Amino acid sequence: MSPHRRTVLGAGLASAAAVLAGCREGAVPTAAGPTAGPGTAAADRRLLRELDRHLAPTSANPGHPAYAGAVALCRTHGVTTAQARVGRALRYGAGPVLLPESKQVMMRPDSIFDLASITKVYTAILALQQVDHGRIDLDAPVVDYLPGFTGNGKTRVTVAMLLAHTSGLPVGAEVAGLPDDAARRATVLATPLVGGAVPGTVFRYSSVGLMVLAFLVEKVTGQRLDRALKNGLTGPLGLKDTGFNPRSWLSAADQASRLVATDARSHRGLLRGVVHDDVANHMGGIAGHAGIFSTAAEVAVIGQLLLDGGIHDGTRILSEEITRRMLTDVNSGLPAVDPERPDRTSAHGLGVVLDQPWFMGRLSGTRTFGHTGFTGTSLLVHPDRRMVLVLLTNRAHPNWSWANPDPVRVAVANAAPTAAVPR
Repeated sequence: MSPHRRTVLGAGLASAAAVLAGCREGAVPTAAGPTAGPGTAAADRRLLRELDRHLAPTSANPGHPAYAGAVALCRTHGVTTAQARVGRALRYGAGPVLLPESKQVMMRPDSIFDLASITKVYTAILALQQVDHGRIDLDAPVVDYLPGFTGNGKTRVTVAMLLAHTSGLPVGAEVAGLPDDAARRATVLATPLVGGAVPGTVFRYSSVGLMVLAFLVEKVTGQRLDRALKNGLTGPLGLKDTGFNPRSWLSAADQASRLVATDARSHRGLLRGVVHDDVANHMGGIAGHAGIFSTAAEVAVIGQLLLDGGIHDGTRILSEEITRRMLTDVNSGLPAVDPERPDRTSAHGLGVVLDQPWFMGRLSGTRTFGHTGFTGTSLLVHPDRRMVLVLLTNRAHPNWSWANPDPVRVAVANAAPTAAVPR
């Protein structure tokens, strides 16, 4: 056994019982809701074993562990039915260099992760709120709201196409080296469609589309995206550990103990509490496609909100009608182009992914929805089981190329509790 694997296992399998105990003893009352009654311990252990297994190389990821640490949380009928955490929130320094044990930081149930593209779900909710308020028309051309959104057929792109990833816009935008925020925003708006793309005809995953959607939210609300998030979503729901640029609102103690590291070998050095995505970083850490940080418990609230038709604990965020439209496949019959996942289908709602076995495993189905994030995060909601499953990992720590996060997502989905909790 290599020294590296032995160190990983020292934080994993060798201390599984202690980690499980820590999950319970370290848990604090949060927006995740009540803990389950008898029978939860077995589900905790099953989830813990699955998380723990990926702290070492596996046949799916033979070269390296899948992550340095992870947190998973499963809720059924609004009750927590399984939860576990393993490993380290911080294990490497810039280089990457393995840190001494004394400088490493244990993962906590309330550790705060860079959600990466799960941010898109939050941006979609904020946009759909404005549809409810009559300020945005899903079928209207984007250029009607944002005059700078022009060029090679883009006048045909509607708001709904941004949400469904059928706009024809590319994955990313080129904003590095631009002098200021105004120039970066203008460049994003002017990003041309993929060559030969016809809006509304093909699913192509596009972060640019959600960047543009965020500009639209800002335009109609008159608020910067971080303020719109707080006023429209996290504030009403009481989510105190969710937002952009967490170093601006976390205490020094929480920054040291709760922030989860991502890359440790980037040109920016160790990333911890600053967004991993380069484009979002150039945009000040506030963007529609990436940049939100949160905990497993608070991500679960977003899943529960959508599962319950746009309302949570008596607070209505979205109308039932718009929530239903959000979770309905709007791309039926369309082809999908995704070089990274050639088996991916176009199934997608207005801001959420639908029916994708590559990360949903056996929980995949026509009504199952969620989203993934590049940093190793995922949200999965199974309406028929009334289940919300959150998996947050730091697979990009110290190097995102070390492991493919999808096998872990599938394994955790397949290990989720199957027994229904009575209402």
